[in-house]
Amino acid sequence: MKNKSYIGISFIVLIFGIWAVPKIVAKFQKSDLVTIGPVPSFELTNQNGKTITDEDYLGKVYVVEFFFSTCPTICPKMNQNMLKLQQEFYGNPEFGIASVTINPQYDTPQVLKEHAEHLGVKHYNWHFLTGDQEYIFNLARNGFNLYAGENKKVAGGFEHSGLFALVDKEGKIRCRIDKFGNPIMYYDGLDDKGVQDIKEDIKKLLEE
Repeated sequence: MKNKSYIGISFIVLIFGIWAVPKIVAKFQKSDLVTIGPVPSFELTNQNGKTITDEDYLGKVYVVEFFFSTCPTICPKMNQNMLKLQQEFYGNPEFGIASVTINPQYDTPQVLKEHAEHLGVKHYNWHFLTGDQEYIFNLARNGFNLYAGENKKVAGGFEHSGLFALVDKEGKIRCRIDKFGNPIMYYDGLDDKGVQDIKEDIKKLLEE
């Protein structure tokens, strides 16, 4: 009788092992997202007056945007789409957002704190970041290769990209490939499809 029980338990363990191993292996496999390169190092101040660096995001999958609080054109749409990401991954400690202002002379930590509260920001890993203007311009242009600059002739006085950068837990910029096999580099923060794509890819990176 003991032998039969032992055989029965062994069979259950074997079946569980066959079922579980692929899931465990999949957990540690890299997704089909390609690596663009390491995220540039940065050191900025968030809406609570705390210094935040790229190292604070290690171990987290996060999205980066460049914006400014008084932007009358694309920023409101970008912020609303970031709120959709917050809703999708709310409560997940391995997810984060970095919203970097390109108008730091106006967007002080206090202004950014009020802006975050107005938007309804609740995720503790969503940092609104400010610092020196030239430092931020250099971070955007040369670090992320995303345009940001001052232009008195346009509404709001600044120009910037509407793209979102996706960074994995190891601090590497990642993206999907298009139908032609080319990396898309960044995700369209103004387009519903772009937001859906980045949602799907955040989930992939969270599983890595």
